[in-house]
Amino acid sequence: MAKLVALYRMPKDTEAFDRYYYGTHVPIARLVPGLKKYDVSNGPVASPTGASDYHLVATLYFDSIADIHAGLASAEGQAAAADLANFADGGVELLMFDTHEV
Repeated sequence: MAKLVALYRMPKDTEAFDRYYYGTHVPIARLVPGLKKYDVSNGPVASPTGASDYHLVATLYFDSIADIHAGLASAEGQAAAADLANFADGGVELLMFDTHEV
């Protein structure tokens, strides 16, 4: 299993972010080829010391890193990446990695 984690920093307008994210971005991102599962944080994103500067964390699941790269290289993946500029005004950090159970 491989994951792409999107860490969305606090936007200027959280309500506008949420409206756009769920109404527009999620439907675009769900079309990325190879995507197996997609979940997002629910409620505030905290750190061990309290509040964080993150508004939302999204985790997208794929079979492999190669599948993530292929998905992002596709027309659907390019559309999802291009859409980030339309709502993620606080910034977004994307992390990709393979996983294994321990």
